[in-house]
Amino acid sequence: MKKANQTLAIILLVVIAGCGRTQSTDDFITVDVSKNYPEKILILQDFMDVEYIALETTDEFLTNGWVADIGEDFILVTNRNSDGNIYIYDRNGKGIRIVNRMGRGPEEYTFAHSIILDEVNSEIFVHDYSLRKIVVYDLVGTFKRSLKYNNDDEALRFSVICNYDRYHLICYDATGNYYDERPFCHVIISKQDGNVIQKIQTPYKENKSTMLRIQEGDVTFAALVPFQSILPYKGQWILAQPSSDTIYRCQPDFGMIPFIVRIPPIHSMNPEVFLSVELITEHYYFLMVSEKIAKILGDGLMSAIPQTSLMYDRQEKTLFKYAVYNGDFLNEKQVFMNSWPINDNVSACKSLGADSLVDAYKKGQLKGKLRDIAAALDENDNPVVMLIKNKP
Repeated sequence: MKKANQTLAIILLVVIAGCGRTQSTDDFITVDVSKNYPEKILILQDFMDVEYIALETTDEFLTNGWVADIGEDFILVTNRNSDGNIYIYDRNGKGIRIVNRMGRGPEEYTFAHSIILDEVNSEIFVHDYSLRKIVVYDLVGTFKRSLKYNNDDEALRFSVICNYDRYHLICYDATGNYYDERPFCHVIISKQDGNVIQKIQTPYKENKSTMLRIQEGDVTFAALVPFQSILPYKGQWILAQPSSDTIYRCQPDFGMIPFIVRIPPIHSMNPEVFLSVELITEHYYFLMVSEKIAKILGDGLMSAIPQTSLMYDRQEKTLFKYAVYNGDFLNEKQVFMNSWPINDNVSACKSLGADSLVDAYKKGQLKGKLRDIAAALDENDNPVVMLIKNKP
């Protein structure tokens, strides 16, 4: 253990020196993933702004409301059944158009693994994971180009793609889950041709996959342990990979500054326990501890992977287990503080089913603007999008 701690200290000094600045240990926090922390209850509206957007419902605009991306002017919504529809709404929830380019042609996608909105360039990037390509359309749905991101690396496969800046995307290559000899890494690619501009690798001792496999007879059950690898934060990016004991802040010049250090070291744990950052606010860091264990249940089902939600209070400089409740519900309605990477303006978004909101309204369980929205809903309407934003 002493040798491991010395190695970690050397790694931190090297990374900090590479950034051309000095740094005190107060600039990053240490999280013991094996520790049992006290609990704390929070009300969402006490530390975040909440906005509700009722998605317009028409004969054409019928969706179960999976929010793919949000900008200043538009909301992109898809269906969970992967029918290829991309619903484009304005920020008030009015339906504008539906784009569907699903197919087998060179200008089409077979599956929309993720969808990125680029309002600056008026483009939509659709990631087709199975074909390892990104198809680019304008906001009307007209094909513009296709990015093959292999860059002479046939194993490269992105599990997460985010809008980095006007000219680039930031991606997470998770092929380390499938090939032990390949490290996980983050890459910056061109929006024009998909070429890799910059690879960002973090130091680690040995490769640790988030792939969990359980063998029962002749049947193999497999699942990925949930792990957040990319998170936007004030013009910087929080980058994590499961083999590393350190989560970093990546700056615009690609300088890497330690943000969170986890203990015990990941390579010392069996089964492994992973730590990732779920959401960052002005007051709190919301974290997730996930254990790489599960068991086989009856009827060929696998049990859930154990997870613990942690929160670091930046003022008290203390870690807690937490529960956050939505203050617009008079009964205790929990909000899970996680999301796909959104942007610096919207930290997280949730879809609230119209049927559940109508039921809560009839029972007198709502208040404020959410109550007013629910009063005008039919139980068969499209969901209401809840945006969680940092207070100004």
